[in-house]
Amino acid sequence: MRYWFAIACLLLLSSGCVAIPEMREKPVYHNPFPQLARVAIIPFNNQSDVPTLNMDDVTLAYYGELQSVPGFEVVPVGVVMRAMQASGNDLTDVEQIRGLGKMLGADAVVVGSVTDFSPYYPKRMTLAVNWYATNPGFHPIPPGYGLPWGTSGEEFIPESHVWEAEFALAREQLATQTPAEADGLDPLGIPEENGHVAAEGLPADWPDPTGFIPDGPKTEHPPMVPHDGPIISQIRSYAENDSEVTERAEQYFFFLDDSRNGGWQGFLGRSNDFIRFCCYSHISEMLSLRGGAGESQLAIRWGNRR
Repeated sequence: MRYWFAIACLLLLSSGCVAIPEMREKPVYHNPFPQLARVAIIPFNNQSDVPTLNMDDVTLAYYGELQSVPGFEVVPVGVVMRAMQASGNDLTDVEQIRGLGKMLGADAVVVGSVTDFSPYYPKRMTLAVNWYATNPGFHPIPPGYGLPWGTSGEEFIPESHVWEAEFALAREQLATQTPAEADGLDPLGIPEENGHVAAEGLPADWPDPTGFIPDGPKTEHPPMVPHDGPIISQIRSYAENDSEVTERAEQYFFFLDDSRNGGWQGFLGRSNDFIRFCCYSHISEMLSLRGGAGESQLAIRWGNRR
């Protein structure tokens, strides 16, 4: 495609036309979790110090961006709210959250909060989002799961993804080494009967890096081991004057075909659009970290788009 694009540019230049099109690559994301196809979103909570933040805008922005990802069917926010009113639950524990998901026929329930927000330049927003599986037998999907580890594609995994995957793995491994008081232990955690720790090999619950690579199919259903926490948990902060944020916002705006004046700078300057962009960034990072990034598409545009 790039070859024919170069030929077309040369022909235009040779004919006296100096209009050069703009060429960009559009990121493509999809749902990498077939077992989590139908999703319900509980209205987001406002934990920031800005009481005037409209949480309906945040919830609808997250809903719209998630629904635009192929492979996801998102329950309309109005349907979720009516189901919450009908159930009468305050959704303070995982069982109530799962109960709402089952009522809605959802595979997962999203519980999110805005923990920091500033509506003035430079705008900033922090999103903390947890996904709970309706099936208690589904376990956490860590950053790095589903990426092409051990293949020729490993060298193309972004450095930021490698770091986050390794950091998440290290946290889970160190959790197995955290000292804990128990019967038969002195305050230092040393068995009283022999005065020393005699451990060989690794603990039974030691997280293995091979967990990043999905297991093959089994002939029988695996045994049920309930998990009461979220299967996906992610917190991200975005600031209007961050160079990585502005670079991504410029790319995001390019593919919107937004006819309003101001370009991508004006786009970020509008609070609703800034919130929408933050939701897009949060979702795309979550999917990209877990094998949901596809091959980018080349887009060519000539002159004014509208």
